[in-house]
Amino acid sequence: MGMGDKIGNAAEKAKGAAKEAAGKATGNERLQAEGKTDQAKGDIKQAGEHVKDAFKH
Repeated sequence: MGMGDKIGNAAEKAKGAAKEAAGKATGNERLQAEGKTDQAKGDIKQAGEHVKDAFKH
C-alpha cells in the first residue's frame, strides 16, 4: 500500500467520523449517514490495498 493511499484512506475515515459526530450533535440523521458512508468507503479502499499488497509478496 502506498503512503499516499494510506493517508487518503485515513483522511476519508476521519472526515466520516467528524461528519457522523456533527450529525449526532445536531440531530441531523442525513449527516450521520453520510459520515458512516465515508468511513465505510475508507475501510473498503484500505481492504483493497491490503489485498493488492498480499499479491505483491
